[in-house]
Amino acid sequence: MLFSGGFTFPNFLTDVFSIFIFVLWFWLLITVMGDLFRRHDTSGWAKAIWVIALVIFPYVAIFVYLITQHRGMAERRSQRVEQAREDMRHFVGYSVADEIEKLERLKNSGAITNDEYSRLRSRAVQ
Repeated sequence: MLFSGGFTFPNFLTDVFSIFIFVLWFWLLITVMGDLFRRHDTSGWAKAIWVIALVIFPYVAIFVYLITQHRGMAERRSQRVEQAREDMRHFVGYSVADEIEKLERLKNSGAITNDEYSRLRSRAVQ
């Protein structure tokens, strides 16, 4: 417990809030470290400096990294997601033509409406 005075409701709320802040900080630290070590555009020295800053000034360094690298983090994440999607399509044997053919059969059998067909078709083409 953070406060002396026994188990009271305000002390409980303070403890829960402290644990929440710690978990949030730890999650941000893992996110920042993961992004930092996946980067190919920074040198090993720059990564080492970021790690030292994260160890010495943990909260400040996390916020500085998020503020300065927010756009790059989002772009790298979307590239990883797109690459994973393409890898999955290649592995499973996904074909847009096959999906459109399946959707045509569903539309012709009456299982889906024209609106659903057009929505699913546009999603498959993406």
